[in-house]
Order: sequence, then C-alpha cells, then structure tokens
Amino acid sequence: MATHSTWLDQFPGNLLWSNACLMTKAMAPYGGSVALGEIDEVCQRLMDQQHDPDAWRREWCAMGARLERVAARAAAEGREHTAGNYYLRAGMYYFTGERFVPPGPQKREIGRKALELHHAGLLRRYPNMEKVEVPYEGATLPALFLKAPHASGPVPTVVVFDGMDNCKEMSVLFNGLEFAARGWNTLAIDGPGQGESLRLRELYARHDYEVAGTAAFDYVAQRPEVDAERVFVMGYSFGGYYAARVAAFEPRYRGGIAFAALHWDLAAWQREIKRRHEQEPSNTAQSSFHFRWIMGCESADEAIKKAEKFSLADVASRITMPFLIVHADVDRTVPVASAYKLHEAIASPKKHLKIFTAEDGTRYHVQADNRQVAVDYIADWIASNP
Repeated sequence: MATHSTWLDQFPGNLLWSNACLMTKAMAPYGGSVALGEIDEVCQRLMDQQHDPDAWRREWCAMGARLERVAARAAAEGREHTAGNYYLRAGMYYFTGERFVPPGPQKREIGRKALELHHAGLLRRYPNMEKVEVPYEGATLPALFLKAPHASGPVPTVVVFDGMDNCKEMSVLFNGLEFAARGWNTLAIDGPGQGESLRLRELYARHDYEVAGTAAFDYVAQRPEVDAERVFVMGYSFGGYYAARVAAFEPRYRGGIAFAALHWDLAAWQREIKRRHEQEPSNTAQSSFHFRWIMGCESADEAIKKAEKFSLADVASRITMPFLIVHADVDRTVPVASAYKLHEAIASPKKHLKIFTAEDGTRYHVQADNRQVAVDYIADWIASNP
C-alpha cells in the first residue's frame, strides 16, 4: 500500500477508513450530494486521530451539523434550492459519520438525522421524486420513486436494492439520475437489512430476498408511469446477491443486474473477515459489528451461521431472464472469481459479464473510483434489452 495519501487510500494502511471515505467521495458527481473540499477538510482533521475510535463520528457529524445550519438559514429566507443543496451534503456526511458507531441509541439517532436531511435536500432539488412505502409482509419498505421527466406514458423502470452499507438516498442519485436522463423511472428501495429499513424499522437481512423483490415489483407494476413488461431489478455490492436471488425466483422482471457479484459462499467470506478483524482490524473494509447488525444477530458467530443460507450455488441455474454482471478485475472487497463463477452458473442464454480494468478507467469495488463508467454500461445494456 502507498505510504502517502492517494485518491483511493486516503488513510494509508487503514483500509477500513479509506474505503469508507471513498464511498463518500464516489458521490461527488451526483446532484451536489458531497463536496470534495469539505471531504478533504474532514480527512485532514482525521489524519492524526486514527487511534481515537470516536473521531470518525465526531468529525463527519460536525461537518454535517455545520452545513445543516446553513441549510436552515437558507430555507428560512426562502432560498429553497440553496437549502436543498446544503441539506443533501449534510445528510451524506451524517450518514458517513454513522458508519462506525456501534448499534444502539446513538447510531439510530444519527441515522435518523441523516435520513431527515437527505430527504429535505432530495425533495427540494428533485420535484419528480417522491417518498413512497412498498407493502411488505404486513408492514412497508421505504423507497424513493424518481419519475422519468417528460414521459408521456408508461416507461421502463429499474428497481434498485442497496449494498450492505449504503442507502436508497445514495442509489437514487448515482443510478436514478442517469436512468431518468434516459427516460426511465427508478424505484430506489431499502430492503430488509438496508438503510432506513434497518436503522429505523429493525428489518434485518434475509436470504430469500425474492420476497422483497416481489413486493417491489407488485408496487411499481400498479403505477401508471410504469411499463410492467419492462421492469429490471438491480442490486449493487451485497445487493448483487439480492438481485440474482430475485431474478431466480421472480420471473416477471424483464432482466437483472448484479452491480458487483457477491461471494458464492457468504459464510466463508464472513469467517475470513472475522479472522482478519482478530489479527488487524484496519485491514478490512467492514467494521467488526456491521455484518451481525444487518443480520439482526448478537454475535459474529451467530451471524455467520445465518449466512450459510446466503448462497447462489443452487439458485443461479434458475436465472433464465437476461442478466448482467459487472465487476472490477482487482476488486479488494469481493474477488473477481465470484463474478466468473456466477456468470458460469446462470442458465440464461442472454447472460453477460463485464470485467472492468484499468483501461476502462475503474478497478475498485462497485466502481467507486469512477462509478459513471459502470452506470453508463448498465444503462446501455438495459437499453439493448427492451
């Protein structure tokens, strides 16, 4: 690893913080949701505080609070667009600050604040966006529906599930804005174990994600803006497993996309993460508690046991719809071998695998170093499967 700060390795020798920082930097091109100068300011303050377990929360939330005050003044003065921009950035920084706070009241409150500010910004900046609730097992899943502007009738729609540590407020921007520009709707949804569903509703991850996928399809199919014959399901990072699972069991989708293929054996991956945490905690992109939190488990061992059901080994062969996998060749989070293995196992004659290399301009997990490259590739693929 480099001995000095770089774009990817903001904190040399500290993959945990560097990866988290990159996830925030990756939002820079999308809707003013972060500012690189503000990120750099926070990181400069954090550079000498890496041994303080609370420094990450303190510095990111301080930046969020500073911008929230500016947003509130702008809103009070009727400058709604300006307020929206500041609220968006404040929400993203609070969400980043929450990342390494252990589960409990403080984490819940920071998560609630991040969502409140995100929504205050999104709904001001994007009048074609609405907060919606998707019926799900007697409850609902929170989602954001971004309508294609100027559409005169039903149009294609993409249902987007998050990764392990992301949220719909992020994906509606880095996916939804591009899809809207191409004349499509987006339903960005926090499924079980994700975003708002996890933080405020205590809905935990489940291996049979087709239940959430079916709920999402049923919701969008009844909307007049949606062409129910052209609905695609996509998941990124951990959502790569979810999208494949949904595609295997919910045939009404027109196609599926794994924006990074998740591990074939989730339990084995988490056992390795646990081992690395015991030896060198900063040498992994995942905190010691995050996985057990999304699984709703008290211990890592209990979460790993639950993860044994999260496998595509006997599932991928059921995928017969068009399916796209995009992955980075030197992905440090999910080895590229997982993408090849998933592609080989899928039964669909219209399966496609794209491995991004340095020549493409991106080599990081979920293309966080150059995400537009992947989003464009995915959108072009969707357009080729009308």
